Amino acid sequence: MKITAAWAVVGVLLLACQSCEARAGDRDRTYRDYVAIGDSFTAGAGIRPSDSSGCFRSSRNYPNVLADRLHARLHDVSCGGATVAELEKAQPTVARTNPPQLDAVNHDTDLVTISLGLNDTGYGVLLQKCPLLAASDPDGSPCQASFQTPEGDSFLSAVPDFKAKLEHAIGLVRDAAPDAEVVVVGFPQVVPASGTCPDLPFAAGDYAYLAEYLVDLNDVMKDAADEADADFVDVLAASKGHDICAGEDAWVLGALPNPRTMSWHPFANEQEAIAEMIEQQLP
Repeated sequence: MKITAAWAVVGVLLLACQSCEARAGDRDRTYRDYVAIGDSFTAGAGIRPSDSSGCFRSSRNYPNVLADRLHARLHDVSCGGATVAELEKAQPTVARTNPPQLDAVNHDTDLVTISLGLNDTGYGVLLQKCPLLAASDPDGSPCQASFQTPEGDSFLSAVPDFKAKLEHAIGLVRDAAPDAEVVVVGFPQVVPASGTCPDLPFAAGDYAYLAEYLVDLNDVMKDAADEADADFVDVLAASKGHDICAGEDAWVLGALPNPRTMSWHPFANEQEAIAEMIEQQLP
């Protein structure tokens, strides 16, 4: 019985290895030198364990998971708070200084993932402002109303401007690594299709405003990737049913504290899902 059990385990392992080889065999190329560019959603901020860089990079973030899957050498330069500007300039952190993220990209690089835009387009502004305004009109849209001007919505109208910045970022990466596969990774939808919850303490009407912002941002990112001939991973579509209010199925934590991650940031299950999506999409 012991011998039979042992061979059963060996069989499972062999099948798993054959599955890995099949996935690798389906791709047109292998990836050996991978650079991850991004902000806290790439770093996996709040997911333990974290490195000592002050960027809140987790060893369980999607760059690490993907690198393991690809058997690639990882250069994870993502950093909490990063914008497109941090590709070309150093970023001070709570512990030290993160070098310009572009410094990690060179002619040996054969895979680059880029996930930036939340900090460029004011996501943090919504997270700070909207909960504060919610009590003034719990069933209305006080946060959305605060951005209305005679010329229109001052917040959402600025999101399309990010397209040129992201195209510039992709261009910089291509110049540094002409032969690399470049993948732009979108952001998840954190708002439920219906209803509200204490984890997302916005006024009821402002749920749609936050959802619209994330749709607009992802659309801009996809357009930029298409125009720059880069791949785009549609995390927004995949995140349906994994919003902040989804309980155990949530991919992102809301305002309420949780030891598994940082408020308003992804859980490890979201990072694992993104790694799988990227791997499946790689040529």
